[in-house]
Amino acid sequence: MTERIETFTVVGAGVIGAGWAARALARGLDVVAWDVAPGWQRKLRTAVDNAWPALTRLRLHPAASTTRLHCADSLEAACQDAEFVQESAPERIEVKRGLLARIDSVTDPGILIASSTSGLLPSDLQADCQHPERIVVGHPFNPVYLLPLVEVLGGTRTTPESVERTMTFYTGLGMHALKVRKEIDGFLSDRLQEALWREALHLVNDDIATTEELDAAITYGPGLRWAVMGTCLAFHMAGGDGGMRRFLDQFGPTLKSPWTRLEAPELSDELIDTVASGTERQAEGRTAKELQRLRDDCLVSIMEALRSHRVGAGKTLADHQAHLATE
Repeated sequence: MTERIETFTVVGAGVIGAGWAARALARGLDVVAWDVAPGWQRKLRTAVDNAWPALTRLRLHPAASTTRLHCADSLEAACQDAEFVQESAPERIEVKRGLLARIDSVTDPGILIASSTSGLLPSDLQADCQHPERIVVGHPFNPVYLLPLVEVLGGTRTTPESVERTMTFYTGLGMHALKVRKEIDGFLSDRLQEALWREALHLVNDDIATTEELDAAITYGPGLRWAVMGTCLAFHMAGGDGGMRRFLDQFGPTLKSPWTRLEAPELSDELIDTVASGTERQAEGRTAKELQRLRDDCLVSIMEALRSHRVGAGKTLADHQAHLATE
């Protein structure tokens, strides 16, 4: 089902909600937002303004404007003219389940409602809704306004049509909608990231490496490769003409070696201090906003470089820009 959605409602305007707002505004949509945190309106507008230079480099929709951002005084007002609702509240099941039930009760049954949860199961989230068939998960990645990946999955009571409609909408926002075929805690990308993060914590805890050394081990090596191809295809290539079969035959036995530790270490005060002080040294006094702008500039440059090769995020960008040229 193809439909024209012009008003995007953001419920929860923190880092992720603000990222959704910026992406939707850049694609020429009206955005209506609502939150309960003190000063959220000012913080939201500041976050959108901070993201706008990077979005401008990637080409804005002709109708894109930050003036199309509207802050509502209540949830009911935010959802009054909603055509698609994106919930981005704190990652607590009781908060999200109750909030989704409220959104469900004040929106037309045909309106899609998506949760930005990074790991809660949609079957649990939709439990208290009168119309659970339209509740989906749309899990983005920070910064939402630049990174195209969004994991999409439904719960046991979500209709396949709702999942497909959601994926079509996200694709229209210039995203790579990845369908998660089976409900699983943490979905796909975060499970992979968490495995790497647990191993990093062990290496710091055991005084084997600093946070800076571990980040360098990714930034200057596999991180660059991952922007082009994932682990599976990269290892297939490493197998030469024999592909993955040869790779597994050659390196498979090392999987039995105790190279990794799957359980996370205890987050002792000492480990927390070590990790925190390490990352503070890496920041070199730069504020979070300064680091965000640096990250955004680098991500845009990488995506622009990949665009001409039509691989990874570059292909998603090229396809969306070609679509914009026809509007």
